Amino acid sequence: MSWNIWLAIAAINGLVSVAAGAFGAHGLKKVLEPADLTTFEVAARYQMYHVFALIAVAWLVSRDIPGPTNAAGWCFLVGIMIFCGTVYAIPLTGIKVLGAITPIGGVLLMIGWLCLAIAGFKAAT
Repeated sequence: MSWNIWLAIAAINGLVSVAAGAFGAHGLKKVLEPADLTTFEVAARYQMYHVFALIAVAWLVSRDIPGPTNAAGWCFLVGIMIFCGTVYAIPLTGIKVLGAITPIGGVLLMIGWLCLAIAGFKAAT
């Protein structure tokens, strides 16, 4: 995928993360229990962390770095959707069984970081 698409995906995730953080801090403060609010905030924080990873993917793709750069991007994107999506949804819906699939997203995020590291090492050689 082209670098500008990865950059746009990063920006959209940044927007969603900021909006979710504001929604949690202001809209959900009186609705959720403190533990559930903390869980919701974790999702916003992890989503924002991975915005920077997606920006790194965009940068590496823009430099035509060989290796698993696009794979890293896909792992980050799907990992955000599964991990952050379920962590957002659990406190909002009370459906705790969603926690069973949350680790799949976490593993994808870790694989994304591994792919990004491999791409970075390839860029250095």
